[in-house]
Amino acid sequence: MNKSKKIKFLRKKLISGNVSIGSWMQIGDPNIAEIMGDLDYEWISVDLEHGQINLSTLPDIFRALELKGTLPFVRVSENSEDELKHVFDSGAAGVIIPKIENIEQLKNIHKFCCYPPKGKRGVGFSRTNLFGKNFNTYKKEAQDPIVIAMIETREGIKNLESILNLKIIDAIMVGPYDLSASLGITGNLKNKKLTNSLKKILQLCLKFKIACGIHVVKPEKKELKKAIIQGYQFIAYSGDAFFLNEFARNPILDKSE
Repeated sequence: MNKSKKIKFLRKKLISGNVSIGSWMQIGDPNIAEIMGDLDYEWISVDLEHGQINLSTLPDIFRALELKGTLPFVRVSENSEDELKHVFDSGAAGVIIPKIENIEQLKNIHKFCCYPPKGKRGVGFSRTNLFGKNFNTYKKEAQDPIVIAMIETREGIKNLESILNLKIIDAIMVGPYDLSASLGITGNLKNKKLTNSLKKILQLCLKFKIACGIHVVKPEKKELKKAIIQGYQFIAYSGDAFFLNEFARNPILDKSE
């Protein structure tokens, strides 16, 4: 897979206002990654924050995704230099960074994502550059990986204009559940406090011409279409655990029909 070419294509797509559909992985198994990678998503985000996945399994998961031409992303568990270095060295094409709240935090984290001179990420031979064989080629890619900032708190919304004005990220992604908790309405996704906050985030993203993303958790096409109509561009459609919970139930005992 020509990862650099796919990254450029995705970035161009988001800048031009088009929609990119990916999905989510919470189960750390390369076999599941191979299945997910063959489902025609542009990217799959591997969830280190809430998924049952550790850093040592990332290379095999990424290989399985790349085998099918799917970009591997990671939602990191913490915004640390060490974790970001391991994620990119394992072969991530981009990262989704949780709980961004101000420009100082974002600037610092962004530097950990990029090789010098643009950033200060540690440089070395790793799986991502085929342990040195593709080092010179990867140097260019490592200057500008896909970076998605999650807005999940009151503070993040408060500082969103300044965050968007930096123009060092490819998209914003909202985290409805964490945002609902920050607003004091944990899990109440239909509360006006949350829906109004989501509208504000989306409107500001449109104003600054930065793609806005969301996770459509339930695997329902009508919800996906609704998100697209609302103006979301970077959309994670459900995920491995959600697909299993929704579709693997014994049909004889399924009372939902």
